[in-house]
Amino acid sequence: MQYPDFLSPNGTIGFAAPSFGCATEPYKTAFMNAQKKWREEGYQLQLGPNCYAEEGIGISNTPIKCGSELEESYCSDENDCIISCGGGELMCEILDYVDFEKIKQAKPKWYMGFSDNTNMTFLLTTLCDTASIYGPCAAAFGMEPQHPSLRDAMGVLTGKNLCLHGYDKWERESLKDEEHPLLPYHVTEPSVIRKFPDTALEVEGRLLGGCMDCLVNLLGTKYDKVCEFTNRYKDDGILWFLEACDLNVMSIRRAMWQMEHAGWFAHCKGFLIGRPLCYGQEMMGLDQYTAVTEVVEKYHVPVIMDLDIGHLSPMMPLVCGSMARVHAEGNQYSVQMELK
Repeated sequence: MQYPDFLSPNGTIGFAAPSFGCATEPYKTAFMNAQKKWREEGYQLQLGPNCYAEEGIGISNTPIKCGSELEESYCSDENDCIISCGGGELMCEILDYVDFEKIKQAKPKWYMGFSDNTNMTFLLTTLCDTASIYGPCAAAFGMEPQHPSLRDAMGVLTGKNLCLHGYDKWERESLKDEEHPLLPYHVTEPSVIRKFPDTALEVEGRLLGGCMDCLVNLLGTKYDKVCEFTNRYKDDGILWFLEACDLNVMSIRRAMWQMEHAGWFAHCKGFLIGRPLCYGQEMMGLDQYTAVTEVVEKYHVPVIMDLDIGHLSPMMPLVCGSMARVHAEGNQYSVQMELK
């Protein structure tokens, strides 16, 4: 596994928009405020050509322009890391215009984003053996005041903090809108995690995962080298982290079934499941918990659910590809990541 150099003081943060950019509110104002904060902290900034674009369908620009921006930004020596401007819908369409072999040969650098950015964070790890950060996109850093999860994300990016802890509360409904672009997370719900088995748990493995909506879309394509990856790291074992955006509980169940039958869960050591956007939904007796547990129970590994991963903020930044030790007891949990 290749690990990029951490962002140094006065280093250069690059921004790219391989999915949506920051062309509309509340994202534009939030992104501009985030840039102001980073400059005040001493960082240099490099903005790609699509950061404020809205020429594409489900992404910032045409697939070829988004693919070109992503590849050139990653391979450039003019920035030290990349933070994605945002998530979106059709980042998968840019993949045919990204030379992953060229990226694999380039000096590794941190790429951070989530949701649709799974198309980069996951493939960087599985295709290029390069670690990435499944974490917040650029506009989130513009909130006033910043939530501790944003400071954690910068702590990971700079190498100052690779031991993270779950947050006390989470946001069921955001108050941020066009007229209030800098509002912080509206955290009102106490964090309550579910563990299977329901005891104090500790599990170790190599972190791999992302947004299930994107993962099942990649499954079976030429970009699916997951079985080769999991076999390569079978001695470490895989610690899957998964979360869902548009999927309802039935879709989550189908996604888990599909990944399981594709052999992705071979050598799994455990599952870390984020709160789905359909949190609390029940359909025909199926809920967000049984949608997962009844599929993976055959592996007899720990399953920890309703974690701070994904679309219901805040989100804990995870280094995809790193070795991690996760401890969960009561409603408290920690993730200690090692770059080895």
